[in-house]
Amino acid sequence: MSGEPLWNQVAMAEGVAVTTFSVPRNATPPTVDEPTIEKEMRSKEDVDLPWQVVVHNDPVNLMSYVTMVFQRVFGYPREKAERHMLEVHHKGRSILWSGMRERAELYVQQLHGYLLLATLEKTV
Repeated sequence: MSGEPLWNQVAMAEGVAVTTFSVPRNATPPTVDEPTIEKEMRSKEDVDLPWQVVVHNDPVNLMSYVTMVFQRVFGYPREKAERHMLEVHHKGRSILWSGMRERAELYVQQLHGYLLLATLEKTV
């Protein structure tokens, strides 16, 4: 066996040209700047203000499906869920919940999971 690496011997036996690279012994590793971490800063006022979860009308979902989603996500009784569903159907939107932002974001995300069009709005 020669002093060449095995992969080089195999490549030469198969007639493949092999290019090798060497790194000088005194080479220093490349320098990389420290990453900048940006934090989303919310003022206490933004978080504490009441936020509204609003569902908008869509022509795709059945009324019974929308009622069922309101019952599952918000725990509403059937009558209350139906009232909100009819408000969405007739007026184009309904405010389903109002409160702290984090909880409202969770509700909007859950409604999106059921393929309903929902938004988060700051109360004035």
